[in-house]
Amino acid sequence: MNRFVFAVLLIASLFQRAVLCQADDFTSQPNIVLIMTDDMGYSDLGCFGGEIRTPNLDRLARNGMRFTQMYNTSKCWTTRISLLTGLYHQRSDRNFTNTALAGEVLGTAGYRTWWSGKHHADFNPYDRGFDHFAGFLGGAINFWNPDGRTARKGEAIPGWGANYDWAFDQKIIKDYHPDQGFYATDDFTDWALEWLQEESVGSRPFFLYLAYNAPHWPLHAHRSDIQKYDGVYDQGYASIRRQRYQRQLDSGLFTHDSARLSSPEHDEWDSLSDEGKAEEALRMQIHAAMVDRVDQNVGRVLKQIETSGQLSNTLILFLVDNGASHENPGKRGPRDVNAPMGTVGSFESIGQSWANAVNTPLRKWKVQGLEGGICTPMIAHWPKGISPDANVICRTPCHLIDVLPTLMELAGDSAVYPDDVPAVDGISLTPLFRGEKLARTDPLFFQYGGWQAVRHHQWKLVQQRTKPWELYDLSRDRTETDNLASRYPQKVEQMKDRWRAWYRDCTESEWRTRTRK
Repeated sequence: MNRFVFAVLLIASLFQRAVLCQADDFTSQPNIVLIMTDDMGYSDLGCFGGEIRTPNLDRLARNGMRFTQMYNTSKCWTTRISLLTGLYHQRSDRNFTNTALAGEVLGTAGYRTWWSGKHHADFNPYDRGFDHFAGFLGGAINFWNPDGRTARKGEAIPGWGANYDWAFDQKIIKDYHPDQGFYATDDFTDWALEWLQEESVGSRPFFLYLAYNAPHWPLHAHRSDIQKYDGVYDQGYASIRRQRYQRQLDSGLFTHDSARLSSPEHDEWDSLSDEGKAEEALRMQIHAAMVDRVDQNVGRVLKQIETSGQLSNTLILFLVDNGASHENPGKRGPRDVNAPMGTVGSFESIGQSWANAVNTPLRKWKVQGLEGGICTPMIAHWPKGISPDANVICRTPCHLIDVLPTLMELAGDSAVYPDDVPAVDGISLTPLFRGEKLARTDPLFFQYGGWQAVRHHQWKLVQQRTKPWELYDLSRDRTETDNLASRYPQKVEQMKDRWRAWYRDCTESEWRTRTRK
């Protein structure tokens, strides 16, 4: 019944706008493009210190804002809940129950709502407020042949045997077997461009959520993109880390005094044979090529929005779902051991050493509660709405729970948020766009797997499973190299108590320390 009432409110709101504002150009409401990549490193983009060629995203950063302390949840599906609902994922589940999605809320304010790409859940977004959805309902796919089991004529059996459902609006496809020439990053963009090119697109503002699954494993990329990086990674993990760190210092993202380069987590380069080094370098070449291809496709979207004359009043947010992946999932599915790395039959990942390198200067990686797991390099670009000072670096701690509240404020009072689901946990980021401070009073909280953490002002308290809690002053030690827990035991207890109270509020249960099975 509550869902029915919300649907009635949605229809009524749209009808009211159609009657009262038939000729309204919605200049007060920006278009919104939300772009998320999957398992990309903190320092992969050129504007965050990387050597990968990302001119389109660098341009957005140069004419917009870079956020150095935007937080995610360290894991794919949990991040997507927080991003689209404004809630800590602990209030929901893998199918986003007990929430209102961005498409549902923005639709009540007259927005066209589109989603292309990855959806790490079982339900169809078309049934939850999106006018169009085209993508897969799962965690990872073969980029060349997402069928996962059936080889196309003249090709190897796809590496990675997962075979998720796909949805195209209301149509569910159990075995999606596209023609040769399919490449996920390119096709996700093609579908988005079809919606953007609709003749009537300018009549109402749009919300486009473009959820790339690159550069998530398996490592698959166009050969021409891979070749761009021939020789670039032959110098090894540590050298790439140092070079990225120096570029971060030179650009003002960090200072040596407040963000010392953390010690390598995993680096066996010198012990590798020449053949082993060449294979490792190729892994990173393909990862770079996947990021490069994302940037190329972002450029295609920007060109279309510019051509339509709408770039000035379009808010573009770019971010990542979690830190780079350290995983070695090669045993999960079939692969052709003779298939060249990067092709349809291969199934490879970058591994721990490269994950550590691409997260420069932060510690750890995906699913970890340290900064390398929970921090995303975010870019915001909106010529009409962001402070005119170009190339702004924002160091204010933010969280994905803040995205929906931001979009709701920009959509205006006509945006209807249902009263039968929890109120959003986040706050609007629009003051930061104006160069003002946020009025956040509550800490930011984290919990996934064996990690739990709380961030309040400059202080961060973090724990892995049953290990002692660690305390860091991130204003002086962004890379978490100096544990202050023994010096400030009272602060540890205070922050730990707040974390437990938060967990109780979200889950209606007491926290139980989790040990590894």
